[in-house]
Amino acid sequence: MCRSGVKPRENRVKGVASESNGSSGKQPGSQTLARGLQALELVATTPDGMTIQEVADALGVHRTIASRLLTTVADFRLIKRGADGKYRAGGGLAALARDLYAGLRDEATPLLRRLANSLGASVALFVAEGSEAVAVAVVEPKNARYWVSFREGGRHPIDRGAAGYALLAGQPPVPGESSRVTDARRDGYVVSYGEVEPGYWGLGYR
Repeated sequence: MCRSGVKPRENRVKGVASESNGSSGKQPGSQTLARGLQALELVATTPDGMTIQEVADALGVHRTIASRLLTTVADFRLIKRGADGKYRAGGGLAALARDLYAGLRDEATPLLRRLANSLGASVALFVAEGSEAVAVAVVEPKNARYWVSFREGGRHPIDRGAAGYALLAGQPPVPGESSRVTDARRDGYVVSYGEVEPGYWGLGYR
């Protein structure tokens, strides 16, 4: 799914099941690994971030264990702790995503480049990861005076913006879904304004 950052007309262009105490078949090492991966998934799929206690509650473990798990994952730059004490996805996670989607990105980049130069706007390929839309390829136009600039690995909630709507439109209908998603599934495209980047238009194709 592609999204382009389009100039405005006025010439400004997210469960992890708690680990059962009865799962005694696991060896200590594998249990720790499983908990670390669960902690990573929790944090990575929570855009607003999670505190140590929130992770501990979600995993059903003591706060000290959660703190140790988070610190270890953070050592690999997969998550990071902010000034507010919350953990969020880190740069290392974006690097893994780039490697994971390398083949897809290589195939799509030539087309994205042609679109970007033709539209005079940034164009991106997005994929759905849980409740987020993630940009796996971004191409900026060569000769445009103004354009929206955003990075590969950038993510935002999947239930907002043209990219998110288009991704959801590629999935089966669900009760209570946004009319924007329903319309995108019918029309093949969707337009949004100011939902991800204030003051900018987005155009998404499914």
